[in-house]
Amino acid sequence: MTTIDDLPVRDDLRGRSPYGAPQLDVAVRLNTNENSYPVPDAVVDAIGKAVHAELRDLNRYPDRDAVALRADLADYLGHGLTAAHLWAANGSNEVQQQLLQAFAGPGRSALGFGPSYSMHPLLAAGTGTRWIGALRDPGFGLTPASAVAQISRHAPDLVFLCSPNNPTGTALDPEVVDAVLRAAPGMVVVDEAYAEFARAGTPSALSLLPGHPRLVVTRTMSKAFGFAGGRLGYLAADPAVVDAVQLVRLPYHLSALTQAAARAALGRRDALLSTVDAIKEQRDRIVTTLRARGLRVADSDANFVLFEVGGDQHVAWQRLLDRGVLVRDVGLAGWLRVTAGTESETDAFLEALQ
Repeated sequence: MTTIDDLPVRDDLRGRSPYGAPQLDVAVRLNTNENSYPVPDAVVDAIGKAVHAELRDLNRYPDRDAVALRADLADYLGHGLTAAHLWAANGSNEVQQQLLQAFAGPGRSALGFGPSYSMHPLLAAGTGTRWIGALRDPGFGLTPASAVAQISRHAPDLVFLCSPNNPTGTALDPEVVDAVLRAAPGMVVVDEAYAEFARAGTPSALSLLPGHPRLVVTRTMSKAFGFAGGRLGYLAADPAVVDAVQLVRLPYHLSALTQAAARAALGRRDALLSTVDAIKEQRDRIVTTLRARGLRVADSDANFVLFEVGGDQHVAWQRLLDRGVLVRDVGLAGWLRVTAGTESETDAFLEALQ
């Protein structure tokens, strides 16, 4: 049987594994940071009507620039943003891939502070960008001095920051972003996929956009909105950044059905985001309970918790799976990550872990 090694695959892709978490049929799935709550019936009806209205015109291409959707996203974010500041694509992964295509690529480099989102190095590899694996502090934080020192050493063309960070859940101090903007010679991308779950008073990098044309903030509807199956991510940046990204985007990359569904969801965002507080409550419950049991747990502003298992995380992962609870092994020795879901899912996780 033919394998990848038998094909003329690029040398820099050989030996790599595709991104992906196990998709297993178990009772409690808490490994991919999805919103555990189903889409409310009223929103299902609204999305259904919006999608149905597009069906007769599927013989025509969709709005190539998704202008109406971008205007709705700008209205949601606020901060004085307009459609010209927004860009949308099939998940924030595609948005970040487009940023790498436009501002990095062959002969250029991108830097991220690990442990962090494992997709960023894969996106860099796919775009022919040299990846620089910088490091967070031992407690998973990142100080302005540490970030600047590593950026000054490598002078990357693009820097990835995550706030809240995946897989640790830690949010960034705005001073870190400000220091990175002053030190970085190229673009600075702040991945805020979990921003809606941040604790009260946690600022967003959106407030730093004015006067910083090299800053990009990426978001997603997959998490807080419970729209993971809809595949809609977006960025906010100076309009010139949006112009640059359009140089590399595929034509008609967002289907008419995706645009219609996303707009309907945004129009009923209060209903969709109503579960955020309940999820945050379960997150904080997990943190408090595990610390009471004597485990080390990272501070979290996301919808997940990173916790130390006190041994081989592969063994702990399997034992939880044997009890019907699927969590995430992110490859961090001695640590596992669990999504904060419903109250009953938290019950099941805590019981299985005990």
